[in-house]
Formats: sequence, structure tokens, C-alpha cells
Amino acid sequence: MSGGTDKFQGEIDMSAASPIEIGLVLYSGVQMAAVLGMTDLFTVADRLARRKHPAPSTPLLRISHWQREQGDETPRRVFDTAPGAEGAPAFLVLAPGLGDPVQPGEAAPFAKWLRDCHDAGTSLGSVCKGAFLLGETGLLAGRTVTTHWTYAEPFRKRFPDARVDPDRLIIDDGDIITAGGVMAWTDLALKLIDRFLGPTVMIETAQVFVVDPPGREQSYYSAFSPRLTHGDAAVLKVQHWLQATDAKEIDLTTLAKQAGLEERTFLRRFQKATGHTTTEYCQRLRVGKARELLQFGTLSFDQVAWEVGYSDPGAFRKVFTRIVGLTPNDYRRRFRATAR
Repeated sequence: MSGGTDKFQGEIDMSAASPIEIGLVLYSGVQMAAVLGMTDLFTVADRLARRKHPAPSTPLLRISHWQREQGDETPRRVFDTAPGAEGAPAFLVLAPGLGDPVQPGEAAPFAKWLRDCHDAGTSLGSVCKGAFLLGETGLLAGRTVTTHWTYAEPFRKRFPDARVDPDRLIIDDGDIITAGGVMAWTDLALKLIDRFLGPTVMIETAQVFVVDPPGREQSYYSAFSPRLTHGDAAVLKVQHWLQATDAKEIDLTTLAKQAGLEERTFLRRFQKATGHTTTEYCQRLRVGKARELLQFGTLSFDQVAWEVGYSDPGAFRKVFTRIVGLTPNDYRRRFRATAR
């Protein structure tokens, strides 16, 4: 495939015969606001880049939309900012979808085409529920990927060979990039602008659109959503008890007694059912409560730490920062709900 797939450092090949093509895939239920928004971001980035390099008379970026019409075996371009240019996409993007994630039957024709494109050198990316269509290609097996945090569990069940990290907003695996929440299309678009046109153009594009450049994480926004449909009644009983008591008593003996299980058996079953050790699980419950107190309350962080069961605020500060990705003070400044 043509068009600078190896130019990950933002170098622009002024002698290239064809512009670098970024294709946006129009599948059933795709969010057109994201498709059109990315189209605008790429168009402005191309304009900014060409101002810095006035030599080329053709675009440096080619933006296309790919759709599979009834009767078509594979998708084809239905929109193209450089019609007649040679080559194939350097990158194909699966934007977020509206409604339920795309089902396997709907995804099948796209999945084969995407695999063929990837085999020929095209890199692939997804945003939010677009990851479900990308997962149908089989290319995510063994990879760490992200999607919207509320869809992490359905994604795990549908694609157990992939490793889902819902705390990350964007995961760049070179030939495959996955982005988390619905609005993470801005982060993915800016990352691609950085990749193909360089960091200066990326920053200038972000400034034009008044959006943050890549660097934030989905963990800033996501709430802990524990697995409750695993079918292990003893573990579920403990989960409900921890929720009701704000996870303030978390010693192993107490938890195993609540479950009615021997301690080693309880630990094994708890991690299998929830995906977390008891320590990790309780830390996330406590951090969730602390986020609420920081956002809506006036307690100092030391008081918040005590309120959620920590006698050592310093230790809890480290736990909070590791899980959320922001310090408690930064979190409060960013998300505090103030009366208008």
C-alpha cells in the first residue's frame, strides 16, 4: 500500500507521487458526526502542512470515505479529496458507532476486506464501538486494545483472545491503533496527524479546533464497573457486601467468612470471577468513593483518605494516582462540580 506507512516520525516526503491516504469506513450505524469531524481535522491539518511546504501542488493528505453499497463485494470510495490519485489507504479508521455494537453477520464483509488491506500494508484504527468491527478481523488476538470503558466487559466476552485495557484512552500498537470513548476520535485524528505530518502540525491543528492534544487517559473519566454476571454466588455475595460497607473491612479472613469459603479457594474464585485480586478490587471501590468526595465535597484529601478507610493518606495518594492517572489535587481541579 502506498503513502508513508513507515513515516511514524512525521517526516513529509515532498517527492511522493501520491498523498498519504486516510480512509474512514462507513459501516452500518457509524456516527457520522465523528466521520465528518475527522474529515475536517485532516483537511485543516493538510492545509497547515502545505503552508509550511509550499512546493507541492497536490495535497499531502488524502481523505476518503469507504462504503459498501448493496451488491458491492467490498467497500469503495464514496468521497475523496484527491480523486484520481494513485494508491490505496495508508490508514483505515473505524469511527464510533451508534446503538449496539456491530454484529458478526454485519461485520463479515468488512472484516475480510480489512484483513486483506492489513495484509497489504494498511494500518487500522478504531474508536469506541468501532473496536467490535475491528475485532471481527481476528487481528486483535494477543494484542492490548481499548474501547469505551462501559463496553469493556462485552468486548472481553466476544473477543477473549484480546487484552482489553479500558483505563487507556488510546493504544498505539504501530499497525493497529485503538481509542476509547466516543469523543476519542479527536485523539486518534491528532495522533495520525502527528504520525504523518509531524508534531508541529498536530499542535497547530489542535489549537485551531481548541481541543487537547493527545495525552489524557480514559481512566480520568471512567467509573469502576465490577463484573457481577459471572455466576459465582459466593463471590457475588462478597461483592455486594463490599459495596454496602464501602470496602472498609478487607482482611482476607473476613472476606472468606462472608463467602463461606476456605481462604485459598476464595482468593482463586474471586480473581477468576472479577478479574481482580481482592486488594485491587477494594482499592478501585475506595478510589471510586474518593473521586465522588473530591468532585462534590469540600473535605481535604487527608480527610477523604480517612473517609474511605485509609489511615495513611500518602499511601492512598499513590493508589489513587496509579488507578486514575491524575493526582487527587489535579483530579479535583479538573472535575470539581462548582455552583454556578
